[in-house]
This record gives sequence, structure tokens and C-alpha cells, in this order.
Amino acid sequence: MRWKVWVLIGLLVGSLIPAGLSLADENTSVPSEIDNATQEQTIAEHIVDTLTKLSTITERLMSNITLPENSSIMQHYTLAEQYKDSAMGAYENGDYYTTILDGLTAMHHYRVVLESLKEGRENLRDRLFEEVKRMEGYFKMAEHIIIVAQKQGIDVGNAPELLNETREAYKSVLEDIRAKDFAKAQEDLQVAREKKAMLDEQLKNLKEQLAYENADKVVKVFLSKTEKGITIADKAIEFGKEKGMDVSRLENLTEQVKAIYDEVNGLAQEEKWEDALSVIQENSETIREFSKAVSFIQRKAYERQVEEKIKDVKAFLRELNSRIQKDGKALKELKKEGVDTRKAELQLKVAVQETRLGIGLLKHKKPMQAKAHFAIALDMLHRVDEFILWHA
Repeated sequence: MRWKVWVLIGLLVGSLIPAGLSLADENTSVPSEIDNATQEQTIAEHIVDTLTKLSTITERLMSNITLPENSSIMQHYTLAEQYKDSAMGAYENGDYYTTILDGLTAMHHYRVVLESLKEGRENLRDRLFEEVKRMEGYFKMAEHIIIVAQKQGIDVGNAPELLNETREAYKSVLEDIRAKDFAKAQEDLQVAREKKAMLDEQLKNLKEQLAYENADKVVKVFLSKTEKGITIADKAIEFGKEKGMDVSRLENLTEQVKAIYDEVNGLAQEEKWEDALSVIQENSETIREFSKAVSFIQRKAYERQVEEKIKDVKAFLRELNSRIQKDGKALKELKKEGVDTRKAELQLKVAVQETRLGIGLLKHKKPMQAKAHFAIALDMLHRVDEFILWHA
């Protein structure tokens, strides 16, 4: 029966070496026929040889990353090294049985480390690639701000140069990812982020100047949207009180925004646009919180709307498709007229995607999850409709 034990050990050794890991060109399989007198020594030699290669590969990979001492990868790596050293020491002392046991244990920990590093590299690649791809939209937005500012005679400083430098920096990261040099990709990403931070500051200043150059338009948009938001909030407060809900936070926010609205509206009536814009900027945090609260109310309203309409799924989906088609045509017409429709186009794409997700979930008999996606689709379509009406 002893030969069966060694065959089992041979299989175990094979299972402990990560799949696809090259351990040089030598044959590292355990011999199928081993003389009884030397079988322990032969297996021990095989394990020592494999451990040496595994240790070298793992050490090289570990040197390219920085991990906290308490990470599970570091713990497994430490154990792997400890058991490897023990196995090597036992082999030198002729204790082949201990060499085999400690060597197999070391292999187990090396395997965990290598598989974790592989998974971590794949996750890192995906995260880096995703961040770089997201920058495409950012660069278009930055370029648009700079062009508009230049057309209005605003001094854009070194913003164009910073934009080009930031774009090139992110290109370097993308090249690193394609070359699978993730250590360099992380270093280059840090440089790219620093460039972006400087560009962000420039764009912030340009947007502020543009806002004051177009103060009348900004104020008018604020008054229109805030008036609608107050109406929605008032209805939600009234409904909440009837149901015995605690609406004190929303009520307080609404009162604050009403006061801001009145002040801005008063200045707008006197055509003091820059003063009105300053009031909006000074109260931006309160306005932002109010906007979030109103968005939450609207989302809940859309969910209730979906709840009612989805009773006739076919009719509901026909309505969604009709609105999507109609809004798509309207945006094309506005684009021909020179209107910047990029944001509305993105919102329409989100509506399409959310509708598809909802349909997929309905097919898999998951109506509750589908309703949430349809609610987002309705919200996006509502925003697109507002954009179209505003520019009509």
C-alpha cells in the first residue's frame, strides 16, 4: 500500500502548484516508480526543488506591491516562508519525512498567496481601466468649459495646457495597463491625479467666472427649478403629516429654501443678477441638501407611479418606448440648432439601460427589482423632458 501513499502525495503536490504557473522547463512531476529505499529522499528532493522555484516567483511578485502587515496575503506569505525554511533545514539534516510535511504545507500557503495576487492584479487592472475610461467624459466637459470661456473673452490661463498634460498622463496609465505593468500604472496614476487636481482648480475658477458672465440665466434657472422643488416638498410635507410621519427635517429645509428663493427673486426683480448669484452660492449647501430631499421624494413618487402602471406591463413598456423615441428625436433637433445636449443624451441612455434591466428582471420573474429600475428610467426621462422644454 505504500506506493499508493506516494502517488497520493504526488497528486497533492500537483494540486498545490497554481494552475498555469511555470516552474522552469524541468520535469517537476513525481516519478511514478520509486525504489522503496529512496522514495522519501526522492520526494523530498522534488519538494525542495519546487519550493525553491515557488519562493523565487512569489518573492518577485511580492516585491512589486505594498501590503499592510495584517493582510491575509502577508500572513500566508509569512507562513509559507517559515514552512519552507523548516523544510529546507529538515532536508539538510536528512529528515525527509519532515521535509515532505512542511514542504507541502508551505506549498499550500504559496498557492493561496499566488492566487490572491492574481485576483488582486485582475481587480486592480479593472479599477485602473475603469477610472481611465471615466476620464473621457471629464475631458470633453473640461474642453467645453475652456472653449465657452474663451468665446466669452475670459482669460483661461494655462487651463488648455493642463488639460493636454492631464490627458497625456492618463494615456500613460492606459499604456501601462495594456503592458500589464500595474506597479508603473499606479505610479503614473498618482501623477495623473495630481494633474487633474490642478485642472479641477482651474475649471472651478472658470465656471465661477462663466456663472457671473451669465448670472441672469443661472438665476432664472435656479428660480424655475426651486419653485418646482418647493411645490413638490410642500405636497410631500402635507402628505407626510396626514400619515403621521416625521417630516420636520424636510419642513425645516423647505422653509430655509423658501427664504433663499424670496431673496434671490427680489434681487432678480431689480435685475441685480450678480448679487442674486452670490446669494445662491452662499447658500449652496442648504440648496444641495434640499435638492437631494426633493430627488428622494420624486424617486418615491416614480416608484408609486410604476407600481400603478406596471399592472398593464405591455402598455407601460409601450409608453416608455414611445417617450424614449420622442425624446431622442427632440434632442437630435436641438443638437442641430447648436444646443449642447450631451448631459440630456447621457440621461436618455441611462433611461434606456434601466428600462432594459427592468425588462430582463421581469423575464426572470423579479418584479420588485424591476420596479426600482423602471423608477430610475422615469426619473431620467423626466429630466430629459425638462431639458427639452427649457430649450424649446
